Amino acid sequence: VKRQQVDLMQREWVSVFIGLGANLGEARQTLDAAVKAIDKLPHTRVLQCSSFYRSAPVDATGPDYINAVLHLETRLHAYEALKAFQSLENKAGRVRPYRNAPRTLDIDLLLFGDATIQSPVLTVPHLRMRERAFVLKPLAELSPRSVSAQDLQSVQSQAIEKLDASSSDDL
Repeated sequence: VKRQQVDLMQREWVSVFIGLGANLGEARQTLDAAVKAIDKLPHTRVLQCSSFYRSAPVDATGPDYINAVLHLETRLHAYEALKAFQSLENKAGRVRPYRNAPRTLDIDLLLFGDATIQSPVLTVPHLRMRERAFVLKPLAELSPRSVSAQDLQSVQSQAIEKLDASSSDDL
C-alpha cells in the first residue's frame, strides 16, 4: 500500500473535465454533494464548477436533467478515476436498467489531460460530448478553448437553460 501511495505522489497532476447530471430525486442537491465527494477523492482536487443547467433528456424520456461540468486535477490514472466516479454514482443510487435510463447521478469523464483512450469501458474524449449542449455550454464556461464556435452552433437547437446560482427553488 505504501508503495502505491509513493507511486501516486510521483505522478504528475492531470487536468480533467467531467460532466455531472441527474434527473431523479433532488438533482441539484445530488450534484452539489457529488462535487464535494469528488473533491475528497484521494489525489484529486476540484478546481472549478460551471453553472448549473436544466436540459431535456437527449435520446431518452423522463424529467429534465440538471447538468454541470467540473474541472479538477488528479494523480489517478483514467481508469482509477472512472472506478471512483462509478462508485460515487452507485452510492447515489444509480442503476442501469437500460441505455439512457433516468439517473440519480451521472458522472462522465469528458477530457483527461491530452489523452485519447479507446477501450470497451472508457472512451476519452467522451464519444458524444460534441453532440450535447448540456456538456458544451458548461465546458465552454470553464475551458473556452475546448469548445469551438462550430461545436456550439451544432447544438443550438437543443433546449437548455442556465439556472440561477443562488437558488434551487425552481427545481
